[in-house]
Amino acid sequence: MDLVSHVSIVRICALLLGAAVPAAGLAAAPESTDVLQRLERLEARQARLEAALLEKDVLIDKLESALAGTEPSQGSAADRWPADNAVLFQQASLPVVVHEPSRRVAMLSSPAPATAAARGDGPDHYGEFQHGGRGIKLADTPYGDVNFSAWTYLRYLNQQALDKDSTDSFGRTREIDRRNDVQLNKVNLYFKGWVYDPNFRYLLYTWTANTSQGDSAQVVVAGSVGYTFNENITLSGGIGALPGTRSLRGTFPYWNKVDTRPLADEFFRPSYTTGVWASGNVTDKMKYKLMVGNNLSQLGVNAGELDDKLNTYSGAIWWMPTTGEFGPSGGYGDFEYHTDLATQFGLNFTFSREDRQSQPGTEDIQNTQLRLSDGNILFSPGVFGTEGRVNKASYYMASFDAGMKYRGFALETEYYTRWLNDFDTDGFVPEDDLFDHGFQAQISHMFIPKTLQGYVAGSYVIGDYGNPWDASLGVNVYPFKERLLRWNTEVLYLDDSPVGYSSVPFAVGGDGAVFYTNLEMMF
Repeated sequence: MDLVSHVSIVRICALLLGAAVPAAGLAAAPESTDVLQRLERLEARQARLEAALLEKDVLIDKLESALAGTEPSQGSAADRWPADNAVLFQQASLPVVVHEPSRRVAMLSSPAPATAAARGDGPDHYGEFQHGGRGIKLADTPYGDVNFSAWTYLRYLNQQALDKDSTDSFGRTREIDRRNDVQLNKVNLYFKGWVYDPNFRYLLYTWTANTSQGDSAQVVVAGSVGYTFNENITLSGGIGALPGTRSLRGTFPYWNKVDTRPLADEFFRPSYTTGVWASGNVTDKMKYKLMVGNNLSQLGVNAGELDDKLNTYSGAIWWMPTTGEFGPSGGYGDFEYHTDLATQFGLNFTFSREDRQSQPGTEDIQNTQLRLSDGNILFSPGVFGTEGRVNKASYYMASFDAGMKYRGFALETEYYTRWLNDFDTDGFVPEDDLFDHGFQAQISHMFIPKTLQGYVAGSYVIGDYGNPWDASLGVNVYPFKERLLRWNTEVLYLDDSPVGYSSVPFAVGGDGAVFYTNLEMMF
C-alpha cells in the first residue's frame, strides 16, 4: 500500500472524528479542522512528489531507449505519462507546475485555455519552424504564445545610366544623385501571437531602412493589437496600412518585385499611419477593411506636427468570385500554381485633409507625399513658379484592381485616380485643384514551378504636369522552392520619375535605365 493510500485512510478517520467531535462539544472543532487542512496539504505535496518521480522515470526510459536505439516499451513510464498525470493532478488541490519532457506546461487545478497545439492551429512544441512567414514559435502556453519572424534583403543598386539632371515643367533643373552601392536595405523583426485569449492578437515589430541612416524614422518600433469577434469582424488599433491600393491590403512581401512598387502605385498611394480599423469577411468570397487614421503617413511625423482632427479615412473591399482566395495574403504572382482559375476584383478609396507640417520627410521609410506629376512636392514654397504656397489640401484617391492566376501564370492590373483640391494658401497660387490618373500592369509566369519565375511590369501616370512612366523586366529564382527566400534581378526603365527616395530604385526626375539585384529572406 503506497503513501497516498495511507493518507486517504487517515483522512477518512479524521473525517469520522470530526463528525463525532460536535457531540462531545464545540471546543475540539478548530483542532479537527486544522488536522484536515494539514492532511490536504500532505496529499497535495505527495501528488507533486509522485509527478516529479514519474517525470524522472520518463526521462530515464527515453535516455535508455535512445542509447539502445529502440522505442520505449509498452507499459513504460513514458507510455503511462498522460494517464498517471491525470490521476496525480486530480489528487492535488493546489496549483502544480511540472516540466514535461518535450515542453513546459502549466498544469492547474482549474481549467485553462488550450494551447495552440491543442487547438490545432500551431506546432506540437515551441521551437518549431512554421512555413508561410509565420516564423519560429518561441513559446506556447495556456495563456498566450510568441512567434518570431524576420524579413530582410541585400540589394545591389546601379543608377549610373540615369541622366545626370532633370528639368521640371517650370524649367527648373535638379541634379540626380545617382547611386552605385550595396546595402542591407531593410531589416524587420516581428513578434506576433495571442495573449490571455486566443482571439486577442498582437503584432510588435522593429522596421529599419539602413539606406536612411541618420534620417528621421530610420528605425521604427511599432505594432498593433486586435480582437477577433468572429470571421466577419476583427477590430484593431496601432500603426497600420491605409488600404488605398492593392499593395496596401496586406499583400507585402508577396510581390513580384522586392520591396518595390510600380511607379504609378508609388505616386498615387497613401501609406502607414496610426489609427483603428475593422476587417473581416463580407461573404466567403468577399473581404473588407475600413480604417480611420491620423494622416496619410505618420512614419517620420511626430504627434506635435499632426492637426487636432481625425480626418483620414480609407476603405477597401475585394471579391474572389471563382476560388474564394488569391494566394497567400492575396499577393502577386502564381508561385502556388493554381490548377483552377483564381480571380480577384477590388475597390479602394482614401480621403485625407493634409497640411504641410504633417508630411513625412523625403527619406522616411515608406514615405508618401503629395507631389505634382513632375515630382515637385505640393507644399514646397513656390511649387507653381510663383511666390505662393499651399498650406493645406484635401486628398481624394480611388483605385480599382483586377487579377487572375492559373497554372503559374498571373495577370494583375490596377487603375488609379487622385483629386487634390480645397487648397489653403499664402500668396498667389494659380491652381484651385489638380486631377491625375494612371494605371499599372504586371504579367508573371512560373517557368519552372516553385523555382524560376519571370515577370514584366509597367505603369503610366497621366497628370497635369507631365506623364511619367516606367517599365521593368525581372527574374525570381527560388533555390529552396520556398516563396520567401529568393534571388531577384530586375532591369527598370524610368521616364521622368515623379517619386523617389533612398530605399527604392527610383530617383525623383530619373530618366534612363536602372539595374538592381536582391537576395530576400523571410521566415
